[in-house]
Amino acid sequence: MNYSIIVPVFNRPDEVDELLESLCQQEVKDFEVIIVEDGSKKPCKDVCDKYAGILDLHYYYKENSGPGQSRNYGAERARGEWLIVLDSDVVLPKGYLMAVDSAIGHQKKDSAEANSSLFTLHSSLPCDAWGGPDTSHPSFTPVQKAISYSMTSFFTTGGIRGGKGKKLDKFFPRSYNMGIRRNVYLELGGFTKMRFGEDIDFSYRIIEAGYKTALIPEAWVWHKRRTDYRKFFRQVYNSGIARINLMKRHPGTLKLVHLLPTVFTLGVIGCLLLFALGAGLYIEGEWLDAYGLRPTDNMHQGVGFMFCVLAALPLLFYSSVICIDSSIRNRSLRVGLLSIPAAFTQLMGYGLGFIVSWWKRCVLKQDEFTAFEKNFYK
Repeated sequence: MNYSIIVPVFNRPDEVDELLESLCQQEVKDFEVIIVEDGSKKPCKDVCDKYAGILDLHYYYKENSGPGQSRNYGAERARGEWLIVLDSDVVLPKGYLMAVDSAIGHQKKDSAEANSSLFTLHSSLPCDAWGGPDTSHPSFTPVQKAISYSMTSFFTTGGIRGGKGKKLDKFFPRSYNMGIRRNVYLELGGFTKMRFGEDIDFSYRIIEAGYKTALIPEAWVWHKRRTDYRKFFRQVYNSGIARINLMKRHPGTLKLVHLLPTVFTLGVIGCLLLFALGAGLYIEGEWLDAYGLRPTDNMHQGVGFMFCVLAALPLLFYSSVICIDSSIRNRSLRVGLLSIPAAFTQLMGYGLGFIVSWWKRCVLKQDEFTAFEKNFYK
């Protein structure tokens, strides 16, 4: 068997139904599906039973331990040469496995050809692990489309998450759409007990062990992500926390580009403080003028107005860029407008999590478990 598709699930039966339906439409049929129910209060057993006679489907229920450990649970029971790890909130186009098969399905495991510099994967080196991009589906809600835009746009952090171009070696697959040879997975021990950033940690360990990774642009998925801004903020906040933890686990992996959301966050906070100062000066000028203490054209009002303009311009400019670009990409002004708070939520949520994690881990010198027990190890 070529592929074992492993899906950890926590209280998402409806999403599992959509994912399994999309798996039924795959052109390549040589795969099994392993659903690992991670202590859900809303189990998807009935949903899985619907597909038992259509798919080679295996359902397991276990106590809650987080997505990484649930993937490991499934990997231990998998039979395929390749393990494909998916989030439960993705849907696959019918050509997904065909794209994977054309990229890595013809590789010959441990063959002399695979070790030869002449062996190619789309005119590149063979890989031991791979990942694919994600996008939004037309049926997604406007908020879901806005959140998807904020996670994939060049104007947020989408440009550093993997794009359309092929990235071989030093590409870091993400667990929402990731494949890895089963023997490599088991050799490295799979995912750690981190509840956020565990996929990047695993990708780092794959590369540090000398294995090759690749981006397969054609192996994309529709990814629903979060359904509202509050849940989205919590997700990206924890991702910001995870970045410092990853730096501690893997020294030298923190890059300048990872600091951009924090710089953005500090910039927004600075603009808001400047605007508040300007507004205060302007109001003070109005009050002084009302009591005849200063002439109408007093300096307080002029300086206050200038501060407000200087503070508002960069925020308005960035918001306009996001709105225009998202409106064009999604062909919807409504999605474009919703993308503004989504972009600010994504960047500032990540930035705030990064700052909190830096303070606790780097300044207070707390260890990973003590600093974030409630976030990661509950």
